[in-house]
Amino acid sequence: MTIDMAPAVTLVLLVAVLVGTGVYLILERSLSRVIIGTALISNGVNVLMLIAGGRAGGPPILGETAPADMSDPLPQAMVLTAIVITLGMTAFLLAMAYRSWQLNGHDEVQDDLEDRRIARRAARDELSARATDDAGTTLAQDAATTRDETATAEDEHAPRGHHPAAVGADDEEARP
Repeated sequence: MTIDMAPAVTLVLLVAVLVGTGVYLILERSLSRVIIGTALISNGVNVLMLIAGGRAGGPPILGETAPADMSDPLPQAMVLTAIVITLGMTAFLLAMAYRSWQLNGHDEVQDDLEDRRIARRAARDELSARATDDAGTTLAQDAATTRDETATAEDEHAPRGHHPAAVGADDEEARP
């Protein structure tokens, strides 16, 4: 008697669709799509671990099921652990998306200053000369001229590089 260990084709296709769609969504700039993509990838990997665990069998309890007919409990335990970890990661990503919505009114991930600088250099076709030093602006100059989307009206009048809410060691020493 041979045991059929081949996974069902539908389950393999399900894993491919879940992981493929999840990777596509994770590459988007919207945090809500990144969250959905992360959930899809984790579900796809969970199904893959269950497929890799082998065929279904009886409960792994001695005396109730013959040892040859028992299912392997390790993949099931790993999937349960992965579900808990995914839940925690999803809660963290949801908190980040909510905070981004509060600050900016949207959940789009913004380019950082270095990305903007590289994009400007690419537009001027300066990236081909890799061995030369950067003849353009410095990162500090870019930071001084770039508008901070999280700044409030009173922050606009504060000196550049100093946020009024930030309290450093220098500020504490200057206080009476």
